[in-house]
This record gives sequence, structure tokens and C-alpha cells, in this order.
Amino acid sequence: MSKTASEYLVEALEKTGVKRVYGVVGDSLNGISDALRRRKSIDWIHMRHEEAAAFAAGAEAHLTGNLAVCAGSCGPGNLHLINGLFDCQRSGVPVLAIASHIPSSEIGIDYFQATHPESLFKECSHYVELVSSANQLPQILKRAIRVAIAKRGVAVIVLPGDVALTKIDADVPEWMVPAAPVIRPGETEIEQLAGFLNEASRVTLFCGAGSAGAHTEVIELARKLKAPIVHAFRGKEFIEYDNPYDVGMTGLVGFASGYAAMKNCDALLMLGTDFPYRAFYPELAKIAQVDVRPEALGNRCSLHLGLLGTVKDTLRAVLPAVKEKTDSSHLNDALIDYKKARKALDSLAESGPNSNIIHPQYVTRLVSELAADDAIFTCDVGTPIIWTARYLKVNGRRRIIGSFNHGSMANAMLQAIGAQATYPDRQVISMSGDGGFSMMMGDFLTLTQMGLPVKVIVLNNGTLGFVEMEMKATGFLDTGCDLKNPNFALMADAIGVRGIRVEKPQELKGAIEAALAHKGPVLLDVVSARQELAMPPKTTVDQAYHFGMFTMRAVLDGRAAQLIDLAKVNLTR
Repeated sequence: MSKTASEYLVEALEKTGVKRVYGVVGDSLNGISDALRRRKSIDWIHMRHEEAAAFAAGAEAHLTGNLAVCAGSCGPGNLHLINGLFDCQRSGVPVLAIASHIPSSEIGIDYFQATHPESLFKECSHYVELVSSANQLPQILKRAIRVAIAKRGVAVIVLPGDVALTKIDADVPEWMVPAAPVIRPGETEIEQLAGFLNEASRVTLFCGAGSAGAHTEVIELARKLKAPIVHAFRGKEFIEYDNPYDVGMTGLVGFASGYAAMKNCDALLMLGTDFPYRAFYPELAKIAQVDVRPEALGNRCSLHLGLLGTVKDTLRAVLPAVKEKTDSSHLNDALIDYKKARKALDSLAESGPNSNIIHPQYVTRLVSELAADDAIFTCDVGTPIIWTARYLKVNGRRRIIGSFNHGSMANAMLQAIGAQATYPDRQVISMSGDGGFSMMMGDFLTLTQMGLPVKVIVLNNGTLGFVEMEMKATGFLDTGCDLKNPNFALMADAIGVRGIRVEKPQELKGAIEAALAHKGPVLLDVVSARQELAMPPKTTVDQAYHFGMFTMRAVLDGRAAQLIDLAKVNLTR
């Protein structure tokens, strides 16, 4: 029985298990949106911006591991998808983007809204192809679905609006989705890894997002090796909880104990991480790496041994050959360091009874204490990432999503939309910065339009905080960072979202409790300290020099009051 290409596409997505399509409608998408309307099997999530649609789809894919879909109309519509799709691709989550296109007869002659999406999307996808005729759609669509799922990234189909309305004679096949394979090194490589670990005296494990699903195996390996476990931010939700060997994070948002545990080892085993900051790797230790992506092996440092495989399957294979160590001095030293670092960090997440400053550490600690055990958190790039990394407690049920690899501003609320659409009965909390929230503020309206009870917590410090800190740390006077914000709570009230504004730390706990208890969407506008310092795990002489240069330039530029405020904010609680 013949059907339009659009009808075939929707039926194929339905058989693949797709539940939602995120996007903005447009004339070249009419065939698809109408097919969705008539079949009623897949929900159309009506966004205000296509970039938001891509971020929302990426959040769904992150949480479920299943294919998520976003769509944009021809020209500017699908171009808006690109930033969100870059995030999906770099985060390794399976997303199919439908980029509708100008009429096929007008391609190549500078038609209204003409672009070449088959070229523009290449850098942010594993696969992108133009459907030149309707009869091509089944083969291209099936391949796009398989590639997005199996390669864990983005696939794009470019579909002209007239082609989408053309009739085809094709049935959707029974088999569409490949199952996840078992990927592990061969026996020789497993023996080499066991020898690498058995010969070392001070082993540290370094875990990233690839450790998902391998919590039991990682903990058992650490037990046998008496090894401290350091994690990258994307490994936090999978490895930090129920972990007696945890010594914290490393990297720019980590802290000293994680840094020291890696620097002081003689053997580092990297598990499912392509951690980008080379300055944090040990200089003298031998390094082995396990990853499912061949391009990640040895990408940041020279390896003694690289193994291609999933963390779970590889550790299962090597554990029987790993000899249990008796010397726990390396682990004990790392745990002592962690206890000191954790105590120092926790002391910053307090607020005295007479304080008039709301510190962001205190905000995040209270949110962590008051949120549901299975809450889903999203966090904006910038200072919200720092406080989430250091103060949000995970438990194996909580989830954390961010733009951790792509580093895009304005991701948190958009990803919260996808998370809440996917799990309508779970608590979803967006830890937003004022810069990120205001950048894509249009999709705040989506919360009311789609009935999504997201809790948006805005750290309103009146600046692009992380950028300001970077400028100061490198000796520059902060320039162009100021944000003249409205009262976000009043703005929320005006559009039908409950708004709560907090300006005093004594009112913060009650405000968070009220926000989390509210049945619908909430915006909690937290007027927080502007000049909150976030010290890196290791402060170098060069950093101290450049910060000193900033203070000198600030005085010469007439900003002595700013330095006094900086001292007050960071020395008083």
C-alpha cells in the first residue's frame, strides 16, 4: 500500500521506539508534522527555538540511551539545530535530526532560504544525507537510525518538503535497531592489562562517562588493587556514590585530592574517559586506557597500554587475573587528602546566622539535601558546573546532564525540558546561570505551553561569572561581563510560572522547599554573590602572578572597591 514519504518516516520512527519529536514547525515540515498529527503515536514537543529542540532531544537520549529526534524547517530553521547537535555528537548520545529542505526543483539556484545542509551538518554528525527522491528515503532513513544508535551520536536526514509529500511503495521492516554489542579486548591484551596492574605498586583509577553500568566492577578492581578512584565530571553520576575508594574529581572544577591521587601514582588506569586537560595527567606514571572509541585511546597522553572495549566487559575479563594487593599506603594517603579537601570545600557551603551574602556553594548544598532521591539535574556551563560538581550528591538514581564536552552556554533549561518530557513524574531541576538562562529565555515559555513542571534555579550574580574569573586569573581586567538582569521571579509570574526571589540567605531553605513542593514549573531567582572564587585543584606560580597582575591593574583602573568586595565575599560566611 502506497504512503507518503512523511508517513513512512513517522511509521519507521514509531517502530524504532521514538516517543517524541522536538522542534519548530514550518512549511517544509508540514508533511511530517501532519503525519505525526494523524498517527498520534509520537508526541510533537513544540519548542520556541530549534537549538533548544536539539538540546532537549540530547537530554532524552542521555537519560534513556535510546534514539531521540529533533526537527527543523528549511534554511534558518534547521541551521538553528547545529549548536545543540554539536553537543549531542560530542556527548555521544543517539539523536536523529530531520532537516527539512527547500523544494527539490529549486536546489542549487539560490532559492529563498537555500542552504546546503548535507554539507553544513557534516562536522556535527556521523552521517548526513540528502534524500533526492522519495524512493531513497527508506534506505537512507534506516541507515541514519542504525548509525545514530550504534555509533552513539548524531545522524541527519535532509528531506525536501516536496519529497516528503511524494508517494512511495515501501513497507517499514521488522528489524530496525541494532542491539549493543559486547566489546572487549582479546585474551592477550587482557593478560597485558593484568600484568600492568599487578606489577605496579601505586595504582590510581580514573573514571569517566564510559564507566556507566560498571560501578560494581570498578569498585571490585579498586578493592583488589587498593587503588583510589578519581573521576571526571561526566563520571560523577556513575561512580561517586557508594564508593569507599572515592577521592573526588580532578580538572578545572575538581579539587586537590583528585589531582594528588593522579600525580602520586606509578600506574594510572583510565576507564572510559578522554579527559581533555593535559596538565592534570601524571608526568612519571605509566598509563593504560580502556575505551570503546578507538580515537580516544592515547588522545591526550602517551600510553603504555591501550585497550579497545567497554569498561564493564573489560574489567569483568581482567578481574580474575588481578592479584589482590596488601599495601594500602597509596590509597590511605589519598583518602586522607580527600577528607581534608572535602572538609575545606564543605566549610564554604555554610551560611552564618548574620550573613547577608548568599553563596552559590550553600545554594547547591541545600538543593542537593532537599531534592528527591531520583531527581534529574541539569547544569549550565560556567560557575553552576563548579558548584554542581562539588556539592551535588549522587546515589545511583539521580542523574546529571550538562554540556560537559561541547561547553555551550544556555544548555541547562533546554536539557531540563527534554528530561521532564521524558520523565513527567520525576523531579527535574535546572541549575541555571543568569547568563545561560537569559541567552535562551524564549523556551522558558515552553514550560507552560507543554505543561512541564521543571524547577529552574537561577544563580543571579549579575555577571558571566566563569568568564570573569578566567579574565582575572590570567591578569586581565574583567570586561563585558556585567549582566543587568530583571527581577526574574516577577517575569516568571507574568508568564504563568511561579516565581520566587531570594535575597537573604536566611530565606533560602524555605524558598527551595517551596519551589520543589510546587506542582507546576517554578523559577527560583537567587540573588547570589558575584565575586565567588572557585580555586582550581592546584594553584601555580603563574596563576598567582597573573591574579596579582589583575589586582594591580584593578587598583590603577580605580576598582579598589571591587577588590574589597572580592575579599568580603570570599572571607565571610
